[in-house]
Amino acid sequence: YPNPFNPSTTIIFHLPEESNVYINIYDLQGRPIETLVNKKMDAGYHSLAWRASNISSGLYFIRMIADDYMKTQKVLLLK
Repeated sequence: YPNPFNPSTTIIFHLPEESNVYINIYDLQGRPIETLVNKKMDAGYHSLAWRASNISSGLYFIRMIADDYMKTQKVLLLK
């Protein structure tokens, strides 16, 4: 949240158990823009901010992979 955002958004997620977590940002063509997380994380609630002040306006995808779980969410950056 928020979505749409300018220039930062907060990503909140819950891990039921300790997991290897990867959170990446992709553009509409599927090209990786930025890696936000690439590490083992403890169980519980987590939040992190994506500051996109140096990225152009547009639609982006946030993909989270935690062990066998994967979720993708669309976000809109408006400047």
